[in-house]
Amino acid sequence: MRNMRLSVHSVELTYLRHLFTQRRLELGLSQRALADRLGVVYSFIGKVETGDRRLDIFEFVQYCTGLEWNALEVLQDLMSVCEQQNNHFLLTALPTSQLK
Repeated sequence: MRNMRLSVHSVELTYLRHLFTQRRLELGLSQRALADRLGVVYSFIGKVETGDRRLDIFEFVQYCTGLEWNALEVLQDLMSVCEQQNNHFLLTALPTSQLK
């Protein structure tokens, strides 16, 4: 049985962290400002962006909301860029503008 839990340094999670960071910067938000929006300490944002902290599905929805994204659309877009082949995910590039 293969382990379904991705490494925090996997291509998929690295890509998602990149999307989160780019979106925060597009909105002109500091990590502190996003943390204030989410009601968390600012170090939480830094840990998410560096991969030291994973988000569960509920945190993912809140994080997307804080970034003014629809979480369902983000998930659909992420699914569209990940093609499952031979039990591995291959990632293709997706412009961040498609997630607005």
